Amino acid sequence: MKPDYKNWMPKGMVWTAVFATIALLALFIIFGLTGIVSGTLKTVLFVVFLIGTIIGLGVSIWMWLLYRAFSYNGKRQMSRQIIEGIAEHVKLPEGGTGLDVGCGSGALAIACAKRNPSAIFVGIDRWGKEYASFSKELCESNAEAEGVRNVSFERGNAVELDFADESFDAVVSNYVYHNIPSRNRQEILLETLRVLKKGGTFALHDIFSKSRFGDMQAFAERLRSMGYEHVEFIDTTDGTFMTKREAIWMELYGSALLVGKK
Repeated sequence: MKPDYKNWMPKGMVWTAVFATIALLALFIIFGLTGIVSGTLKTVLFVVFLIGTIIGLGVSIWMWLLYRAFSYNGKRQMSRQIIEGIAEHVKLPEGGTGLDVGCGSGALAIACAKRNPSAIFVGIDRWGKEYASFSKELCESNAEAEGVRNVSFERGNAVELDFADESFDAVVSNYVYHNIPSRNRQEILLETLRVLKKGGTFALHDIFSKSRFGDMQAFAERLRSMGYEHVEFIDTTDGTFMTKREAIWMELYGSALLVGKK
């Protein structure tokens, strides 16, 4: 039995883009190249469906390339590189507990649990319909396939965690917060850090661009003023997890690890 961590670019989204492009091409041929309509209307439809087909083709190719890059079974395996890279920052004390916010298919929680066999890791996710192939059952199946028993999974909301203050010795996350609609994602980060124990460590990986998160350097200073012992940003587009060229075409530019100790 092998684990199935799925793909961060769901195959269903790829096929949706492909089928939409095929539909646009068919409409272009029917209304733009035949005599069903004529005159100005034909010209307009010709241009509209041609542009739509070109855009659809571009999006389909981009999604397919993302799917290949993220695949756990492919040549690039960027997902595996990122997961293992984040897990390297997590060292829990014996009997300690860790939390993975937005665990998806369980990859990061399982990787952290494997590296900390004397500790316990919990993964939470809302498992929304946009990632329908991810589920609590899939996470549990992957943990079983990996032979990891010190990990559990439950439904949860990153915006309002169902845990008391200072419940965990470590908190981690990967590419979750930028997907949450919010005017202030820094507050969501603080909600994650709320459940971190004094002396606990954190490793949060995301696209920390100013447009998405605001001034993260100011946020780091805010954490320091709150008494955090160590706060550091690690650029993961410098070859750590990906090259800058990959980050640009994959629209992951700004990816960084926010790591530190409370």
